[in-house]
Amino acid sequence: MDVAAHAPVVIRPLDQPGDLGWVVMAHGEVYAEEFGWDTSFEALVARIVTDYASDHHPTREAAWIAEAGGKRLGCVFCVAADETTAKLRILLVHPDGRGLGLGGHLVDACMDFARAAGYLRMLLWTNDVLAAARRIYLDRGFVLTHEEPHHSFGVDLVGQTYEVDLTQARTGGVWT
Repeated sequence: MDVAAHAPVVIRPLDQPGDLGWVVMAHGEVYAEEFGWDTSFEALVARIVTDYASDHHPTREAAWIAEAGGKRLGCVFCVAADETTAKLRILLVHPDGRGLGLGGHLVDACMDFARAAGYLRMLLWTNDVLAAARRIYLDRGFVLTHEEPHHSFGVDLVGQTYEVDLTQARTGGVWT
């Protein structure tokens, strides 16, 4: 589907029937296809989604869907790590939505929400094979703070933790 030619892309709250299931399904399908990850990754995403859906504080935690013409194309979650730290979770841009800048817009929505909610910093955990996501994080001031090899989701990976100081001002895409 050529999304750009058919409908404007919007970033909206995750609040429609089917959103939660789509997040789990899309992660499972995309990561299996692109990286060979097994269903244990989909199960991890399902736990994250279930935790969010069953017990999130709406002024401190939120999630978004990127869509065009009613088709879901991406998602991201912002959850509390502790009182001063937000955690960015399960960022995904579906292959049908790539090349439109959706990943950056989703991360920006997550970071803007976290700032408005009073968090001082944000962290995330990812894996080194996710190069496109890493570029988005680095462009927004995230810094690699830890990495460690692990065997998960049926493959050997290098897990990475990134953090950013949310009290810094962002001007024209540059952190000051």
